[in-house]
Amino acid sequence: MLFTPIKPMLLQMGNNNEIIDNPDWIYDIKWDGWRILLHKQGDRVEAYTRHGNNVTAKFPELQEVGQSIQTHTAIIDCEGVVLRNGVSVFDDFAYRGRLSNTSKIEQATLHYPATFIAFDVLATDKPLMQHPLVKRKEILSSIIEPSNKILVTPSIAGNGNNIFQLTKDKGMEGIVGKRSNSTYKINHRSNDWLKFKHFKITDAVILGYKENPFTMLVGTQVSNGKFKPLANVEFGFKTEEKRVFREIAKQIVTSVDRDMMWLEPRLHCNVQYLERTVSGSLRIVSFKGFNFDKIPEVINK
Repeated sequence: MLFTPIKPMLLQMGNNNEIIDNPDWIYDIKWDGWRILLHKQGDRVEAYTRHGNNVTAKFPELQEVGQSIQTHTAIIDCEGVVLRNGVSVFDDFAYRGRLSNTSKIEQATLHYPATFIAFDVLATDKPLMQHPLVKRKEILSSIIEPSNKILVTPSIAGNGNNIFQLTKDKGMEGIVGKRSNSTYKINHRSNDWLKFKHFKITDAVILGYKENPFTMLVGTQVSNGKFKPLANVEFGFKTEEKRVFREIAKQIVTSVDRDMMWLEPRLHCNVQYLERTVSGSLRIVSFKGFNFDKIPEVINK
């Protein structure tokens, strides 16, 4: 298992209204970066993504990480992040992950320094996956000397709603709740591990729409004046909102391409989304009302 790709245990999406304040559940901050599995044996340290890609060469910080892991052998489950004022910035770590030029990688360690935030351990000199989570976390804390390059994520037993509100106030992604007695199951998505995320709302311009099913294509204006699509929105519409929209849209149609009716970029709306992809597209999106007076934000992407 050491120095070979491992598909990690995955989380189910939890209901934010059903966070359990129970000491049998352990809650961590959900950091926004890349899932990384660190493998260490002696002075050798390698990093693998959840999809099995070896990204060791992209992160010279791993040399220091290895010195902070106080055991000869270990496989540690982490989130690779770039922190800004204590908050992880996904795009910054994604930028690090895209680099392949050695000189650019070295420069990026100064401006986009990577930190690996550990939350589980699969093995040391012996397998640990059948141990309960609470025991694995004790072992994890005992083998890591915290540094700027590797930290153990703080954990709280119970009080899930309190930490959820705290992460919202700080503009963080959300939290993870796990049963304290859960074992680690490779390549398995379990209800014993739940993620609770803070949805966000943004302004967008409506670029077009289609029927069957009713779907709006929304986007944003970029720095060169053009419009970049962000998402197809299918959910959240009231019947009256569709009716009003159709009346307005027929006055600003510019062309029809198959089933898509393209519009002049003059009508704006609010959309709720869960997260942005690396390319900036929005995931898990719903309509939250028209925004007739709003001018869309211009972004440099």
